[in-house]
Amino acid sequence: MTGEAYYIDGVRLPIGRAKDTGYYAQTRADDMAVRSIRALLERQSSVPPERIDDVVWAATAQVGDQGLTLGRSLALLAGLGRGVPGYALDRMCAGALTAIVNGANAVRVGAQDLVLAGGVEHMGHHPMAAEVDPNPRFLSDKLVDPSALVMGNTAENLHDQCPEVTRQRSDEFALLSQERTAKAQADGVFDDHVVPMTVRSSEGWRVVDVDEHPRPGTTSESLADLESPFRPGGYVTAGNAAGLNDGAGGVLLASAAAVEEFGLSPTMKLVDYTFVGVEPETMGYGPVPATDRLLARTGLSIDDIDAIEMNEAFAVQCVAFLDHFGLPIDSDKVNPYGGAIAMGHPLAFSGARLAMQLAATFRRQPEARRGITTMCIGLGMGAAVLWERA
Repeated sequence: MTGEAYYIDGVRLPIGRAKDTGYYAQTRADDMAVRSIRALLERQSSVPPERIDDVVWAATAQVGDQGLTLGRSLALLAGLGRGVPGYALDRMCAGALTAIVNGANAVRVGAQDLVLAGGVEHMGHHPMAAEVDPNPRFLSDKLVDPSALVMGNTAENLHDQCPEVTRQRSDEFALLSQERTAKAQADGVFDDHVVPMTVRSSEGWRVVDVDEHPRPGTTSESLADLESPFRPGGYVTAGNAAGLNDGAGGVLLASAAAVEEFGLSPTMKLVDYTFVGVEPETMGYGPVPATDRLLARTGLSIDDIDAIEMNEAFAVQCVAFLDHFGLPIDSDKVNPYGGAIAMGHPLAFSGARLAMQLAATFRRQPEARRGITTMCIGLGMGAAVLWERA
């Protein structure tokens, strides 16, 4: 018999730009993750650190300062105690979302009571695909088209597959992401889950406390002026795609027994989830079949879902998702606080941010009952997780 897995709290660092002048250029990835874990447990001070049953942490580039069995390394570095285990996992962009699902499953079967689950990606230290050696059979045996290995090209392919998603509509969605992110920042939406980090730069030490990537001065005209780096006359630009970023954060999951023992206040509980495979050449379409399957499994329709947090890897995949479910581009239940086009997408970390923002919706909208976190995933996959108010 399965029990419930409750989302108690989540913490992340301000997202930085993956460049030499970015927030975290001189900060280790594992130290970023340690900061988020310590901040999370400081907030949930009734939980003794040594009572954490597992630390499940994701990274896409599991090398250098993101290597060495990351979950266990973080347990030691964060001072949780030598008796706290941990492990690392990789499902590219859905790393943290998979970590959360794995941790929740351990809680639901009664094997564990308290799990820390999250992700980190320092794309400044580990650029996308820089330390990857794809098997040559992918191309020699024509297992995938060469475009499948370049995410921007897969987004252009999706434009080809969905001609109704025009460049203008993608730019419209991108502008909305910037505007909603700016409003959420002004309204203090992120204040309950973004914690400051002390970092070093060429100018000395400083504290960063707000996402670095958003461009609040973005206009329709400035977006229209951008050209695609992936295809002559293409539709995918730096303005309607997620950036290259550094970020870290995680969540605390608990069983009903732990909630009672430590006096915790759950926000939501994990109900069900799906992971699906799709054509690698149009990997951005993944959230559509993943969400379709999730709804079918649970007997729900999109109208039964009150809030959706979808990773904005590219505007084209978001607009295609909205079209499929008959939702307008400005639907107020999809990414109400903006998304990765404005905030950035530090790969394996981003799923944790989606969970935090969905929890923010549950706290701010008392009438909201059900929510979904969903993502596209490199090499052709999609993920969708169903949550209910606790």
